[in-house]
Amino acid sequence: MTHTINKVAPSKGLWRLSWQQLKQDATGMFGLYIVAFYFCVTVGVWFNLWGTNWSETSALFNQNPSIHHWFGTNAIGQDVAARGIYATKVAFEVGFLVAFCSAIIGSLAGALAGLKQHSWLDHFILWLMGVLDSIPFYLFVAAIAYALKNYAFSMHIAMIIVFWTTTARIIRSEVIKITQLDYIEAAQAIGNTQIKVLFKHILPNTHHLLIVQSTLIFIAAIKTEVILSFLGLGVKEGISWGLMIAEATNDIQAGYFNNFIVASGFLFILVIGFNFFSDALQDALDPKTQNTS
Repeated sequence: MTHTINKVAPSKGLWRLSWQQLKQDATGMFGLYIVAFYFCVTVGVWFNLWGTNWSETSALFNQNPSIHHWFGTNAIGQDVAARGIYATKVAFEVGFLVAFCSAIIGSLAGALAGLKQHSWLDHFILWLMGVLDSIPFYLFVAAIAYALKNYAFSMHIAMIIVFWTTTARIIRSEVIKITQLDYIEAAQAIGNTQIKVLFKHILPNTHHLLIVQSTLIFIAAIKTEVILSFLGLGVKEGISWGLMIAEATNDIQAGYFNNFIVASGFLFILVIGFNFFSDALQDALDPKTQNTS
């Protein structure tokens, strides 16, 4: 009986099969290389290898690209390339934190709702998700960020409150299907508590969904941060692509496009790369598309 229960849990063979399938997707691997490059840039900023001089000013105002300033300078002589590179770190930090917290909250809420299907807890979680989803997305996020504007993590909290609901719905649906399988009934029959069954036998079989959903939340959080920062409700210390685009509104009128091109270009390439990678990852982790023969 124990052998039957453990057999259903995700195996190294399935993960290896998913990786092999992902490697065969040229577009997906191209997206992965883009994401990996951006991550390396972020790590370099963390270790002060580059982008450290993003806030330094000089007398070289609105300079064109050169050997010393790859993307020129802005209106107060700051290096635009260094600002764009440093903003990559800010984007990844926001994406990681929001995706991680949203995945944890969403997976636990969805799992409890699915495990206690049709109970008061399930109805309450569904009602809460319905209320949050009924409010216009950007208006709700902006309102929360504005209400908590005195807190350093107001933007992060606002996005987490919004993003966990989609994850919860996906996990709830999957948990309901898993709880109807024979091996779950067998695990309960031999005396395992519902909590033990949940964490040992149910949630491990939802990892593929969580990984895919986390990648989607990651890039959605970065795009939302850019919009909030552009509106003055996002990053308050440091620099982000949203702040660079906000600064560019005055520069463009004067005929200087450096800030706008760099910030929007960095964001565009990362979003495209992540979309390619997420689509390929979803196909690779989908059991229906895996050839286990």
